[in-house]
Amino acid sequence: MTITSIDSRPTAVPTELVRGRGGGGPAPKRIVVAYGFWIFILSDFVLFSGLFAAYAVLSGNTAGGPSGAELFNLRNVFIETICLLFSSYTCGLGALSAERRQPARFLIFAAVTFVLGAVFLFIEASEFAGMVAKGAGPSRSAFLSGFFTLVGTHGVHVTGGLIWLIYLAAQVVVKGLRAAVLRRLLCWSLFWHALDIVWVGVFTLVYLMGDFR
Repeated sequence: MTITSIDSRPTAVPTELVRGRGGGGPAPKRIVVAYGFWIFILSDFVLFSGLFAAYAVLSGNTAGGPSGAELFNLRNVFIETICLLFSSYTCGLGALSAERRQPARFLIFAAVTFVLGAVFLFIEASEFAGMVAKGAGPSRSAFLSGFFTLVGTHGVHVTGGLIWLIYLAAQVVVKGLRAAVLRRLLCWSLFWHALDIVWVGVFTLVYLMGDFR
């Protein structure tokens, strides 16, 4: 009885594996960038989680100073919230316009988003200035230290987001909606939406709950 020989020729690798669909090749750059930026977003959430926890512990320690119910102007806070949430909507419309290669529409929505974010920052800065003028600065009590740290850190992030948006709008004007520019726009939109999520927590824990204490 003869034994048939086994064909030892190498098997061809399917094209889809080589192109990264099955792990045979490098992932597309947009996927790598998105994963990397999600890690950054998650690390930012960890930062804010720590600040929320610190504020929750310190919020009752007013050291005889004013409480949130005495300091907070909920009308202004509602305006801030509406501005930031609506800016998330215009941010989404801008991202869709960019994906559809409509630079003019993107720039319009980017401008609206910037104005809404700037109004938010103006109201927040006015609130801080008014509190300091009343002697309720961050050194007055542990409660105010936690408040200024948490809300101020969020404000710094919003400021950074607006500066980033100006830079991206300039890139769209100069370079157009290239793939690299679109990747940066995707990262910025993720960042901006994340700030809205954090603000919902600030609005609920700091302002709403603080006003009823």
